[in-house]
This record gives sequence, C-alpha cells and structure tokens, in this order.
Amino acid sequence: MLLLPASVTAREANDTRRLLTQALKTESGGAVVVDASNLTHFDSSALAVLLECHRAADAWGKPFELRNAPPKLVALAQLYGVDALLLDAKTTAA
Repeated sequence: MLLLPASVTAREANDTRRLLTQALKTESGGAVVVDASNLTHFDSSALAVLLECHRAADAWGKPFELRNAPPKLVALAQLYGVDALLLDAKTTAA
C-alpha cells in the first residue's frame, strides 16, 4: 500500500509523483492501493498525482484503488470529472 503525504499541492506534486512512481515499481501483488488518509492539505495537483499513479498501474496491468479519500478530495474529483477513474462507487456515493 502506498501512502500519500499530508500535503500535496503544486509545490509538492513533482516530488510526490516521483516517490509514488518509484514505490509502484517495488509493489508486488495485485492492485495498486493508494491510501489518502494522511492527506489534509491539497489542491488539484493531488488529482494529477493520483491520475499518474492510475496510468502507471494501468501500464503495468494492475488495478488501481484509492482508499480513505477525504470528502474534499472526493468533491474535487467530482468537480473535475475524474471521480469515475479514481474513486469507487461507494466512495462517490458517500
């Protein structure tokens, strides 16, 4: 499982994306699972990082799963129309 840091804004996005991509290479098993429970300060850059993780997982033939997304991240994903890619149905219904 990959953990997002507490803050993912434009300032931290490149470093976060790089670290998650490196971690993805060492992940074994089925799905690529990203835990967003630590995420407290973010902007749309967090969505870009998550979309990059999703693309990388797809490229390696692995399903992508985002867990513990804060409500504001869910709302932002819905606003940008990427909720279907990043969130499962029960998360978007909550």
